[in-house]
Amino acid sequence: MPRILITGAAGFLGSHLCDRFIAEGYEVVGMDNLITGDLRNLEHLQSLPQFTFVHHDVSTHIHLNGPLDYILHFASPASPIDYLKIPIQTLKVGSLGTHNCLGLALAKKARILVASTSEVYGDPMVHPQTEAYWGNVNPIGPRGVYDEAKRFQEALTMAYHTYHGLETRIIRIFNTYGPRMRLNDGRVLPAFIGQALRGEDLTVFGDGSQTRSFCYVDDLVEGIYRLLLSDYALPVNIGNPDEITILQFAEEIIKLTGTAQKIVFEPLPKDDPTQRQPDITKAREILGWEPRVSRAEGLKITYDAFRNLPEEVLYKQEHRDFKAFVK
Repeated sequence: MPRILITGAAGFLGSHLCDRFIAEGYEVVGMDNLITGDLRNLEHLQSLPQFTFVHHDVSTHIHLNGPLDYILHFASPASPIDYLKIPIQTLKVGSLGTHNCLGLALAKKARILVASTSEVYGDPMVHPQTEAYWGNVNPIGPRGVYDEAKRFQEALTMAYHTYHGLETRIIRIFNTYGPRMRLNDGRVLPAFIGQALRGEDLTVFGDGSQTRSFCYVDDLVEGIYRLLLSDYALPVNIGNPDEITILQFAEEIIKLTGTAQKIVFEPLPKDDPTQRQPDITKAREILGWEPRVSRAEGLKITYDAFRNLPEEVLYKQEHRDFKAFVK
């Protein structure tokens, strides 16, 4: 039974990855410091002998007994509301956390896949975005703590690959959605659905002309699985190239939920990207991958999951002492 460490295991993507690799016959060690993760995402796995949870911050030294074949490094705040509140922790997990995971992979002779992001392209001047594009990032802007953490993560990963010969993989993830997203995490899809379910008007920033491309989580997980087992070491975009404006997306959510809310407009946040669409030529050619789940199908599944949440979750306002984690 191959053994895999998944960091950020209690998060949205991490928990789905735990499910997939257990289904594929792996022994899974899930690791999370629970700053943004939620153990409820892993409750259904706790009784399985092939799953172990370790409560640990990967920004500190990682010690793991026994052999290890693979590492998926997915530990990081991933939504603006989080990484703007805990900027230093975000930088540390992208730098120190990645360094620790790479060091563990080297010690264990394990293959490692690190989760990068479309945010490395910043506010792109190339559209759609190919892996060859170097990006347009403001390193000292409010989003820079996340964007630059991921860019440094990629550079460090490639250094381990070229200097140590470590088997590394880099995925650049575009907007992903599905069940287990935190309803109040600040990203556009849960924000819209949460507002609709609570009877609130939907908030669109700017004039809504900025675009995003939404990929359903099962499609993303399939891409990650194929990339991990491939022999390709350079970054690969994984996302759905079906581009839509935020205003059109808000209208889709209103139609899906059957609610009668208005759309209200607020000022656009600083450095918010105006365009986001992946070029997935590499994923198609190297991995034989492309998204299968349509946005209409994926949104219905996600909406059904959200509307079945308890009222205390639907109306919960998240309050954390984030300063306690800034070290």
